[in-house]
Amino acid sequence: MEILASFEAMLKQERYKAFVDYFSKNSPDAQTELNYGNAFELLVAVILSAQCTDKRINQVTPKLFERYPDAHSLAASSVEEVFSYIRSVSYPNNKAKHLVGMAKMLLEQFDNKVPEKIEDLVKLPGVGRKTANVISSVVYHNPAMAVDTHVFRVANRLGLTYRATTPLAVEKQLVKNLPKDTIAIAHHWLILHGRYICLARKPRCEKCPITYMCKYFEKNHRIKSVSDKLEIKS
Repeated sequence: MEILASFEAMLKQERYKAFVDYFSKNSPDAQTELNYGNAFELLVAVILSAQCTDKRINQVTPKLFERYPDAHSLAASSVEEVFSYIRSVSYPNNKAKHLVGMAKMLLEQFDNKVPEKIEDLVKLPGVGRKTANVISSVVYHNPAMAVDTHVFRVANRLGLTYRATTPLAVEKQLVKNLPKDTIAIAHHWLILHGRYICLARKPRCEKCPITYMCKYFEKNHRIKSVSDKLEIKS
């Protein structure tokens, strides 16, 4: 059982410390892969990115931002015209409506400024809690944790979260246990790790540099080790 014994259970805070130590050293400048020039452009890009890839959004936004550089121009447009610029993204009809509605609300209720508070951001059409947390953390550098599918998956696999079955539960556990000054960048660490290493269907554990802190790897290695031993004995 020496292979099984090689895994020593990490306490929760030890796992968090290992996570922060590794990524602070190896990915100190992690940031969103969406291209944007200001808070308004980031808000537009994040609304568009729901259930769509950043790569696709970055292909669409240059012409979109050229046509609509600010809330005034976007609010004055029609849903049909906005649709023509974003037809290749997921759910373009709804997103076109959201963008025009968002721009109008920025002008009417927020003095043409992207709000900082989560409770204000979620009032905007197309903005849920995840999008609000992205804007709060990236634009205003607040300790907000946006939980998308990558963050949800990686946090649970690593063992940073426990029995967290909803995005809000994951968010609360991460915010509670991460050092406050790392919360915003930890969002990017988790996303990028999930996008390129800890894939949904087939995680690339053989290329993962943090298997030593990963509950998913520990569990699956143990299962494989036991299976191998049984095969050898039989």
